Amino acid sequence: MSGHHGVAPMAFVAGWPIGHTRSPVLHGHWLKRYGLAGHYLALPIAPEDFEGAVRMLDKIGFAGGNVTIPHKTAAFDLADEASEQARRLRAANTLIFDPERGIIADNTDGFGFMENLRSYQPDWQAGDKPVTVLGAGGASRAIVAALLDAGVPELRLANRTKEKAQAIAEELGGHITVVDWAEADDALSGVSLAVNTTSMGMTGGPPLTLTLGGLDKGAVATDAVYAPVDTPFLQRARKQGAKTVDGLGMLLHQARPGFVAWFRHEPVVDTDLRRAVLDG
Repeated sequence: MSGHHGVAPMAFVAGWPIGHTRSPVLHGHWLKRYGLAGHYLALPIAPEDFEGAVRMLDKIGFAGGNVTIPHKTAAFDLADEASEQARRLRAANTLIFDPERGIIADNTDGFGFMENLRSYQPDWQAGDKPVTVLGAGGASRAIVAALLDAGVPELRLANRTKEKAQAIAEELGGHITVVDWAEADDALSGVSLAVNTTSMGMTGGPPLTLTLGGLDKGAVATDAVYAPVDTPFLQRARKQGAKTVDGLGMLLHQARPGFVAWFRHEPVVDTDLRRAVLDG
């Protein structure tokens, strides 16, 4: 199906700033691979202009788009309709412009996280053991919700500012234990999965201060950060005998539902795509 009046579908990613986004390379790679007519643009939109800009993009025939920092809450607030995930997080990373239903908000971050985890570690079972998540930002909220939905028996959440972790625990409910940052390494013992969502070890971010000494051999460790792809967290986890999953796949998989909605084609995440996005 094409967009308005037979024009090739157009989609966007909106952020402020937008310079670092890999999304145009990602969607551009798929459009080219499947020989689809369509365009995907990066748009720097300031917070005070966001709602007006989105309504205008809808009006002039865009199919929808992605939203990134700092617009995820605003995107949810302006939508006419929202998926269960977006409602739960009160945040959207994907907007679909539907001629009948209006602006539909979705949040595919948790989907992207779980799909990436399962594609590399298909034997990991949510119900087996506790999991530990480090960090309490936006990515953390989406990942915590996805892990609770997947059925983890206990989720240990550690953040340098404890109040932020407590806010997530109160908001999402479920079996969340808030852990003091000083106890974060101890909170890794006996878990089947350790997730870093903090900027520790990220390019330009603070150093990784945890030893990860508590991690069991054979546990899975994954990082939501993908710059660099092999983060200090993943390197240190491997030294402890953990199996690692990098964060790039979360970005790639979270893009799939939007691509399907806008360009009407189910895309595949593979090594070609990884290479294109890393080089892009």
